[in-house]
Amino acid sequence: MSILWTSEDAATATGGQVTTPWQASGISIDTRSLEAGDLFVALKDARDGHDFVAQALEKGAAAALVSRIPEGVAPDAPLLVVPDVLKALEAMAIYARARTKAQVVGVTGSVGKTSTKEMLRSVLTRQGKVFAAEKSFNNHWGVPLTLARMPCDADYAIIEIGMNHPGEIAPLARLARPHVAMITTVAAAHMEAFDGIEGIAREKSAIFEGLAPDGAAVVNGDLDSRQILIDAAKAAGANTTTFGQSETNTDQLQDVQLAQNTTVARVSLDGTPALFKISSLGRHFAMNALGVLGVVRALGADVGLAANDMALWQPPAGRGTREVIQLDAYDPDQSITLIDDAYNANPTSLDAALNVLAASAPTDGLGQLHTGRRIAILGDMLELGADEAELHAGFANHAALDRIELIHCCGPRMRALWDALPEHKKGEWAENAQDIASIAHSLLDAGDVILVKGSLGSRVSEVVTAIRKLDQTDVKI
Repeated sequence: MSILWTSEDAATATGGQVTTPWQASGISIDTRSLEAGDLFVALKDARDGHDFVAQALEKGAAAALVSRIPEGVAPDAPLLVVPDVLKALEAMAIYARARTKAQVVGVTGSVGKTSTKEMLRSVLTRQGKVFAAEKSFNNHWGVPLTLARMPCDADYAIIEIGMNHPGEIAPLARLARPHVAMITTVAAAHMEAFDGIEGIAREKSAIFEGLAPDGAAVVNGDLDSRQILIDAAKAAGANTTTFGQSETNTDQLQDVQLAQNTTVARVSLDGTPALFKISSLGRHFAMNALGVLGVVRALGADVGLAANDMALWQPPAGRGTREVIQLDAYDPDQSITLIDDAYNANPTSLDAALNVLAASAPTDGLGQLHTGRRIAILGDMLELGADEAELHAGFANHAALDRIELIHCCGPRMRALWDALPEHKKGEWAENAQDIASIAHSLLDAGDVILVKGSLGSRVSEVVTAIRKLDQTDVKI
């Protein structure tokens, strides 16, 4: 087991006091996922992590980072005592970033951050040792936690940086000090906290304030707000490239074909023609992949190998993953395809998800109806501000609905869409996701393709869970 932190290094980084020497192989903030040898960081959020220090040590934590000796913990227990735990974690992040040899990539954007981070992980894996957060740790504690977990010998590190309010991205970018920073897109998300799309663009462009000297910026050049991003990148002295469908972009998406759960993209990479395949449906995935190849080039890595390895990537859980749910224990053909996109939602990502559903192929001749359908189950899009009702209702006119048979809606905001739908497209509406989950079994039939999409706070993932419980693959017969 390799050593990530010694008590001496951690004390040097934080200025804290070590009660007894220790060595840690990892870092944890949650006793439920803590592994033996981890340093437990007692952050205070919804609950105070100090209340779990004794439990962490009992589970085999190497030590705990605390601001006081918790009740029930011996004074000579392995601790690092600091004035402020979060500030100490940030100090460890700075120390870890300074000691690593890795080229660091920072990724932000209204949509696609996690998918892009995982694409980069996939395509760089055969070109060096890659480090990236396992989850969407992209906020004020997630970024320093990710950096503090970064091993010294990584060749590449991919750091996801997010925000909910103005002023959040710049300090996180300064912690990460990326060599390359990518902005996937700017869209209507967290609108309650910003003065329109331009305000969101300015906040996203703050990632360039943290760029390392001679850093590079990779920007979506199709956006209406692109000049805000480009100007910010140039002000930071970045070598700037753009990606998108427009011919003015450095890297151009020229053609996309969606078929058989595969996306094939024909592109021009700084004037050089190329082709890549993604093993999942989605034009938006092709766009993110194009930006990823721009990042790979900025890193000085092998772009051709990365394009070839793009086929290895799959969407992260809850972000467009596809799975087959077998409804009959005796007959594997009696199945549905579930598209789980229940982790997040805003108008841009919902547009992309509906297009994916419309491009999906249901199967006829199965089930009770003998006609496969494309069905969407949609939960509320949150944090859209004063225009939320209009933004929801506007999807009643989405072009993809011509190929989607039914729309089921849950949540008070999605009521606006449900009311605006043509009668023959209206499925069920319920006040909350739990009510839709309770009748999920009655909303589908073998051969259907089912999209479940909504913001995390809408809890539409409960519908995904209910559908998965219908699977008969492992039923003993």
